[in-house]
This record gives sequence, C-alpha cells and structure tokens, in this order.
Amino acid sequence: MLPPLKPIPIKERMSVVFVEKGEIDVIDGAFVVVDQQGFRVRPILTHIPVGGVACIMLEPGTLVSHRAAALAARVGTLLVWVGEAGVRLYSSGQPGGARADRLLYQARLALDESLRLKVVRKMYALRFGEEPPERRSVEQLRGIEGARVRRTYQMLAQRVGIQWKGRDYNPDSWDASDVPNRCLSSATSCLYGVTEAAVLAAGYAPAVGFIHTGKPLSFVYDVADIYKFDTVVPVAFKIAASNPPNPERAVRLACRDVFRQSRLLERIIPDIEEILGAAGIAPPEAPEDAVPPALPNAPGIGDAGHRS
Repeated sequence: MLPPLKPIPIKERMSVVFVEKGEIDVIDGAFVVVDQQGFRVRPILTHIPVGGVACIMLEPGTLVSHRAAALAARVGTLLVWVGEAGVRLYSSGQPGGARADRLLYQARLALDESLRLKVVRKMYALRFGEEPPERRSVEQLRGIEGARVRRTYQMLAQRVGIQWKGRDYNPDSWDASDVPNRCLSSATSCLYGVTEAAVLAAGYAPAVGFIHTGKPLSFVYDVADIYKFDTVVPVAFKIAASNPPNPERAVRLACRDVFRQSRLLERIIPDIEEILGAAGIAPPEAPEDAVPPALPNAPGIGDAGHRS
C-alpha cells in the first residue's frame, strides 16, 4: 500500500497552470489532461505534476473527474474554475482551508478598528516601500492609495509607449476592452489564483479582508495588491505594447516567468504573517475545556493550512 500523500510547501511549487478544452483525470496514479482531438481518436495525455503546482486554472471546455479533484485536494493544489482568458471566477476547490485558530485571529483583527488600521498601514508600507502618513483613517489611506495607483498605471504605460485611458473592464463583454485592459485583467487573474492558493495554505479565510470587503476573495485582493505593480502590471503593459496575436496567452506565460524570477511564492506566506503581526497581538490559544482531536494529526511537510 502506498504511503499517504503529503503536500509540498507553496514556496517550492510552480505558480499556475491553465487548462482549456481537455479532460482532467488520474491515470496510473498520475494527474493527466486527456485531449481527445476530435472524434474518439487515440487520446493524447499531458502529465501535470499536480503536487508541484500551486494553482490550476480550469477554463471553459474542461472536464474534471472525481479522482482528479480528490487528488488535487490531497496534495493541496487549488483548482479554480474561470471564464475565458482566466477572468470571471466561477468556483474554486479548497485544498487547505482556514484553521480555526488562524480564522479567529484574522476575524478579530478585521473586526477591531484599531487593529485593522495597523494591518492596513502595514499593507500600505509593504506596497509602496514607505510608511503611510500618520493619523489617517482606513478610508483616507484608501483614497491616497487610489491616487498613487492611478499615477503608477499612467507612468508604466508611458514607459512602454502605450495609450492608457484608465482601468476599464467589463467581465460580461471581454472584447469591448482595449488590449492593455485585457492584458491587465489576464495578468491579475494569474496573481489572484496563486495568492488565493497561498492564503488557503497559510490557514486563513480568503473572504475576510481589511481594505476590500464584501467579496469571496477580499483578503486575496488585499494581499495581491502588495505585489501587483512589482510583477504583473509591468508584464501586462509590456505585452500590450508588443501587440501579439494572442495577448492573453502571452501574458500568462510572462506572468509565470515573473512569478519565478521574483520568487513570489516564497514571499506571500511570510508577508501575510508580517502583515497580521503588525497588529501586535498573538493568535488565540484553544480554550482549556475544548476537546482535542481523538486522532492526533500526523506531522506533514506542507504549510499550516494544508490537509495532510
């Protein structure tokens, strides 16, 4: 009998893989994409090292077997069902999930206004490389951030020589956007995918945000924004300037390269701990009268939120 699978830490994985128009299954214990290529011809198998991938984006035309979904869950790989070009999130499978202690810790920080402000200030400092102005509320910091973001978009667009008319994205009418906006949407979807995988692996809840709120991925947006202008935005604008025949695919490949070059997956979980630690309180201990697990959890090599 084979030993149980143990998740690989996020920092040691490849970032993201996109799958379109194929059937994902498990054959001989391996995670594969079966491309039927027409009418019941001999299938072509593409092997995916699922345990070494942080996130797999499933585009329209993709079928996933029960065995494949179960294998992805056991090895801690996030499956995300998305629309064409990787935008419009429909659903995601949860490979790790929020641990009770970390979920309570995150919720306490988000619900206490003074603690929340400390967390937001730390996010601002990491994103812009400087301390935010003193005696500012979260709303005021959000306004300052928005102005800086608009200026940064304009500056990066001018640097590569493209015309930037502002962020304009309608998920219901993908082709209505210009090429820079389409490239930017594809790039940010890659960033959100790997960030959600890291948030879950760390044991936190994607929906409990500090700047963003009301969305299933509010905390993911909070964390991803820290890296956006150092990684995917310059890539998106550079691809848009070259005007390739398939800009969305070019953006994905370029994002995967920049994630590896910037060692992004090594940074996200430590940065999350640093961000939340800025509030100055420790995660809660379990109540003394709580019932411990009947079967103790076996030590694993994965991250805190991974299910061994």
